[in-house]
Amino acid sequence: MAIKQQIPPEAYATLQANPDALYLDVRTEGEFAAGHAAGAINIPVMVAKGPGQMQLNLDFVEVAEKVIPRGKKLVVGCMVGGRSQRACEMLEEAGFTDLTNVVGGFGGQRDASGQVVVAGWRDAGLPVTTELGDAAYAAQRTKAGL
Repeated sequence: MAIKQQIPPEAYATLQANPDALYLDVRTEGEFAAGHAAGAINIPVMVAKGPGQMQLNLDFVEVAEKVIPRGKKLVVGCMVGGRSQRACEMLEEAGFTDLTNVVGGFGGQRDASGQVVVAGWRDAGLPVTTELGDAAYAAQRTKAGL
């Protein structure tokens, strides 16, 4: 099944129209803490391996499976849209059925010359917070029993 693609304002409209839907932010814990979509939870798909190096978070699918029902409508975002697309593919393989990738993510998508081609969640003026609490990855890992 094709994963739906939406730009941030469309993703926000989806979340507003579906109160049960969840924004899953798959950026790193640091990126999430610096600002994220209001109401989002954080389960990073990639983690820092070393300075400037990233590796797959081997617990990503396991944590998601334990804290999110497979049939829940998920709007999945990262900084630009690439990591979230990969996360959607991994979740689809794990049996999640209602997935939407946020094209442009939180920070916006740029072309080769650096021009913004899709405004990100933040720059589209959508609700942003730095509150962590139960939204943080540590809280998701605790809920998952890890």
